[in-house]
Amino acid sequence: MTTLSLDRSTLDMRRGACPALSAPMMTGDGLLARVALIDAITPAQLAELCRLARRDGNGILDISARGNLQIRGLSEASAPVLDADVRALNLPLREGLAVETPPLAGMDDTEIADPRPIAEAIRQGAREIAGLAPKMSVVVDGGGQLRLSDLLADIRVTPVSTDEGILWTLLLGGTETTGRVFNVLRETEAVSATLALLRKLGEKGPKARGRDLAAGLPTYDAPGRPASPFGTFRLSDDLFASGIGPAFGQANAETLIALCDEAERLGIPSLKPAFDHSLLFFGLQTACEALTAFAGSNGFITSPSDPRSAIAACSGSPACNSAAIATHELAAKAAGDCGDLLDGSFKLHVTGCPKGCAHPQPSALALCGTAAGLSLITRGKAADEPFASVAFADTNNSLRRIADLVRDERHAGENSAACIARLGPRRLAAAVTSGRS
Repeated sequence: MTTLSLDRSTLDMRRGACPALSAPMMTGDGLLARVALIDAITPAQLAELCRLARRDGNGILDISARGNLQIRGLSEASAPVLDADVRALNLPLREGLAVETPPLAGMDDTEIADPRPIAEAIRQGAREIAGLAPKMSVVVDGGGQLRLSDLLADIRVTPVSTDEGILWTLLLGGTETTGRVFNVLRETEAVSATLALLRKLGEKGPKARGRDLAAGLPTYDAPGRPASPFGTFRLSDDLFASGIGPAFGQANAETLIALCDEAERLGIPSLKPAFDHSLLFFGLQTACEALTAFAGSNGFITSPSDPRSAIAACSGSPACNSAAIATHELAAKAAGDCGDLLDGSFKLHVTGCPKGCAHPQPSALALCGTAAGLSLITRGKAADEPFASVAFADTNNSLRRIADLVRDERHAGENSAACIARLGPRRLAAAVTSGRS
């Protein structure tokens, strides 16, 4: 059996690197392999993945912001064993270009259109296109209850209902709000245009992204903020979905196995990893409600009102070599102490380094670990200029001071994100430095 090289000089440690099942990526706790799925699996299959993670890795699994499973702590010897054993499970694995659809695609009566046929046509057509960036992604949305509006995409295809029938809007770069409108086309034309854009990006080489083709194009009038995947969703009289997620997107194998065992006991037949670090379980209403109660009592996030769902935290130290702080400890403290600040209007970004892997978009408030302490950034990315820097020991007090300021200054009907923007970096910096000698 072929082993994998752990020579760090040959492994791409940049944020642009993208792990895969057969091409794991080095992290601080060993190799990380990604298991990307394009359809639902059974609770028993997820439990088996957890057992493999426990046997071949360190027993820690991530659910990424885009709904991919990641198995951590693999070694040079165990990574290829995991690859072979996962493939033997005959799961609906994604191969090649990431063409993503919402987790309720084809099951959601509120969808404008089923995005799966277009997604599959693009996926098949892109197989022969070479030279694309490792993180190149296409999002095909359906306009239903759970949209992928906040995911970054090089190319986004979204439906619109018109007097002429269903048309598809092609957006380039960014989220649904920041993407640029390339064209509005019928289904077959939308597929052809998407493949043509991918070929153009492939010709430009692996550093080209959708935003590079978007100059001068207008922005899209997005239909509003998408719903959180946490909670219970009615799909039909006989089918419901429950959104459940581990805190900060990470869980140990034993905890997930227990959740899967309970889902099986309740007769829940299938599940999907979903965006925002969640799992969607599908079944009868009573079963979904019972599983949600079980998950909530075992530390999982089950509601969009949970402050932990408003935090985007990377793995942090010691799991990541680049991280300067233990992000999950800081995030848990923030969720416990600053729930009033975390009202769901923004994602508090807690990152171990300026790469900002957990939340590549700008955030109303970001906390970034550095060798000297913690940088605080407002309305920007982790690598942007901070409005204040504090020692590690003062982190919790600084965040509490910001939360107190927002609570005291928030206008009637104003959310935290809007208040932070109105206050601006000077007021925030003054709050952080108050009480410090």
